[in-house]
Amino acid sequence: MEVGLFFGSFNPIHIGHLIVANIMVENTSISQVWFIISPQNPFKKRASLLHEFDRYDLVNAAIHDNYNLKASDVEFNMPKPSYTIDTLTYLSEAHPDKKFKLIIGEDNLKSFPKWKNSDQILEYYSLLVYPRPNAQPSDLVEHPKVQMIEAPMIDISATFIRNSIKNGKSIKYLVPEPVEDLIRGKKLYQ
Repeated sequence: MEVGLFFGSFNPIHIGHLIVANIMVENTSISQVWFIISPQNPFKKRASLLHEFDRYDLVNAAIHDNYNLKASDVEFNMPKPSYTIDTLTYLSEAHPDKKFKLIIGEDNLKSFPKWKNSDQILEYYSLLVYPRPNAQPSDLVEHPKVQMIEAPMIDISATFIRNSIKNGKSIKYLVPEPVEDLIRGKKLYQ
């Protein structure tokens, strides 16, 4: 079985993430998308992050009715900051029956060579790349292990969602209803 790994802070998960995951399942060779919730992205400040268990709960709330999508807390017990290559290696050893592909936004493709062991990732795994607004061109689009996926350009910002919550504004239609209910019920991001 081929599985797409969608790494992110998901702070919070929103409909843009879900649309990308669904398009990947429907339009590529992968059968499932696993949302890998990152406790700490090496490129992001920790202060703005909701606790990883809360973000895990939000992802589960968002995907509860879709068996093709799965939340993963695999990085919660790994050394921090977590690096994609370490998680890929761990998952490949833990699930030898699965072939993993990495799902990334086109905006990350230009900086991908700066990732830890990016050459190893490209040697052993494939990249499924979804379009992003204002992405800088990258020579990697020609790489045989990089597949550009046709998808709508979705530019929903988790920062915008967090700021809307802080300012008492509605986040309806930006996040699935169960996610909004959980955010309001637990008073997250306030």
